[in-house]
Amino acid sequence: MTRERLNSEMSIKIFLDETETPRQWYNLAADLPNPMPPPLAPNGKPLTPEALAHVFPMNLIEQEMSTERWIDIPEEVLDILYRWRPSPLRRAVFLEKALGTPAKIFYKDESVSPAGSHKPNSAVPQVWYNRQFGTKTLTTETGAGQWGCALSFACSLLGLTCKVYMVRISFDQKPFRKTMMEAWGGKCVSSPSVETEAGRKYRALDPEMPGSLGIAISEAVEAAVADGTGGTKYTLGSVMNHVMLHQTVIGLEAQKQLAKIGIKKPDVVIACAGGGSNFAGLAFPFILDKINGADIEIIPVESASCPTLTRGIYAYDYGDAAGLTPLLPMHTLGHNFMPAPIHAGGLRYHGMAPLVSQAVVSGLASPQAFLQLESYNAAILWARTEGFIVAPESSHAIAAAVREAKKAKEEGKEKIILMNISGHGHMDLAGYSKFLNGELSDYSLPQEEIEKAKRDLEPLPKIV
Repeated sequence: MTRERLNSEMSIKIFLDETETPRQWYNLAADLPNPMPPPLAPNGKPLTPEALAHVFPMNLIEQEMSTERWIDIPEEVLDILYRWRPSPLRRAVFLEKALGTPAKIFYKDESVSPAGSHKPNSAVPQVWYNRQFGTKTLTTETGAGQWGCALSFACSLLGLTCKVYMVRISFDQKPFRKTMMEAWGGKCVSSPSVETEAGRKYRALDPEMPGSLGIAISEAVEAAVADGTGGTKYTLGSVMNHVMLHQTVIGLEAQKQLAKIGIKKPDVVIACAGGGSNFAGLAFPFILDKINGADIEIIPVESASCPTLTRGIYAYDYGDAAGLTPLLPMHTLGHNFMPAPIHAGGLRYHGMAPLVSQAVVSGLASPQAFLQLESYNAAILWARTEGFIVAPESSHAIAAAVREAKKAKEEGKEKIILMNISGHGHMDLAGYSKFLNGELSDYSLPQEEIEKAKRDLEPLPKIV
């Protein structure tokens, strides 16, 4: 493709400089047409800020419960984010050519952060606010390991100690994630572990169980509460409102970048969704546009083996397996859900962020589920056209974009497709190897698992 042809059509890399970095986060809670049901305490009453104070610092609790539309990003946080923000917006011209589509496909490249994913966008502010509050140690869980890496990175810069409980199947599949955490000074243990009551309970049930994010959350929360001094707090990389808030720098940047090349809005916005942070980061600013009348199709993409949004139940449920967290209004497969050991570890969570769930309930987002093999095939096509090897989670977004691009070809429409690449796949090559060797298979969650979730949720309060 010649430089003259590229210049005549459109840039394939759109940059912002540091002065154009968003200086405020966007809070979707301010604009939802149907307000989100409140989180509940174990007694079934609305959750109070004080009830969260044993695990979160009050400054983050204030963000969690805020209904302000815009929240300022502290200057010290911006100073750290400048290491990789603003991230590039790229156009996938080589994929477009391979598909023969009239669609133009753009993607935010979140793989450029030091940890290789979007996760530091929230890890840095969470660690900063904890340090301001006087926290010395943070505990957390991680699925594929990206959040554990991001938190270890942020703690290393800001001087906090980091303890990570990593879901066992990913701990075994992705050992170099642990190495990354250790390089930044974090301590990573396999979950379920022998270090907590919750971990010992699940190990006793099945010493070989692959683990789940629900169990790892239970361990991290228990470890934080057990400290007793107040110097240890819990933190997490998805689901909660303040995490969604911090990630909106992605979509806010994308809006500025599209405007730079004369695009007022995309026709389709796509991102993978496990707990919701990557999807929310890209999509929430565009959901605001949709609320204000823009014609945009917004697609959260999940794994068919863990179809929380597409087949889960919208209900109050615990965020963890042991029932230590508040009851959240969300799409869920039940807190006792044990996911299949697919390689997209970030898409194995039983629940979905309440704000993302409310967007779906309100008709502002239309979720889709993809099987593992179609997603890996899309990732290989991407690698052989665009050149980048992406995280297995991001492959689901690519698969959805490929479908939309083919649909545009069938309809003869010049659509603008925007998606998010949540991270690179350099630590996920074992999964690619198994796929290329024909060792992976598809797995769609059986209906009996949905029925089991309904039974597990029956005793819990109902969404009115």
